[in-house]
Amino acid sequence: MSIGPAGHMARSTVRPKCETARRGPLRTLLHTVDGVPIDAAYDPGSFVHNTGRAPSGHLEDLAIVVAHGFTGDLERPHVRRVAGVLAHYGAVVTFSFRGHGGSGGRSTVGDREVYDLAAAVEWARSLGHARVVTVGFSMGGSVVLRHAAQHLGDASTDAVVAVSAPARWYYRGTAPMRRLHWLVTRRAGRLLGRYGLRTRIHHRDWDPVPASPVESVPLIAPTPLLIVHGDQDGYFPLDHPRMLAAAAPGHAELWLEPGMGHAEHASDDALMARIGAWVVSRAG
Repeated sequence: MSIGPAGHMARSTVRPKCETARRGPLRTLLHTVDGVPIDAAYDPGSFVHNTGRAPSGHLEDLAIVVAHGFTGDLERPHVRRVAGVLAHYGAVVTFSFRGHGGSGGRSTVGDREVYDLAAAVEWARSLGHARVVTVGFSMGGSVVLRHAAQHLGDASTDAVVAVSAPARWYYRGTAPMRRLHWLVTRRAGRLLGRYGLRTRIHHRDWDPVPASPVESVPLIAPTPLLIVHGDQDGYFPLDHPRMLAAAAPGHAELWLEPGMGHAEHASDDALMARIGAWVVSRAG
């Protein structure tokens, strides 16, 4: 599955004026460059929505696009929670990757998902946001890194945060990753994913294999980059974030979080608030 140009959303599905769109939450279907419908939601920010004004530390023209992990979707409680914290720092766009939730298609586990993220970023810009930041978790972390490396014009990002992201493909060094590979590569696993985890997984192997996150990181500069990883991550040990940071010496900022596990479930509100503050400082 090849990676081509950025996805483009269906313009007719959104209201054209930023002032109109920001009156309240908005739900729509975006369409990627390869024709996959992507379920997406927009929130102008909890303080703006509830009080009509932005709080201190909130950037009026900033949108934060949240890229969830594998088997997540925009309706999952853990995704809504992290989005709710980030909404204190700017507007938030959440979406479901292909094969997840209300989106169409099948998951390619980090390959064509770059199209989905590009469509979400472009949508945020169409709503009037001059600054757009991507925050990705696990699989979504690998996607935001690969997306940022491509510098896609209207679908590009002004800063990027990867939480619990892998550095390289086909990693099987932990029991959770061995289980995930069984889920993706075996027919029985894909059936379990579809009916047990609400995730539709594509049966085809990558062809060609997309650039890995560690190959993508050097291409992200000068876009600000934050890598966040827990020292108790059961999926990807600490050599993954260290590899990512070493691939961009002097550019990437690395936070190794004591006691933290994996992805959204392990990202407590205090950590998300720190990420929100970093986003405002770098995007601003």
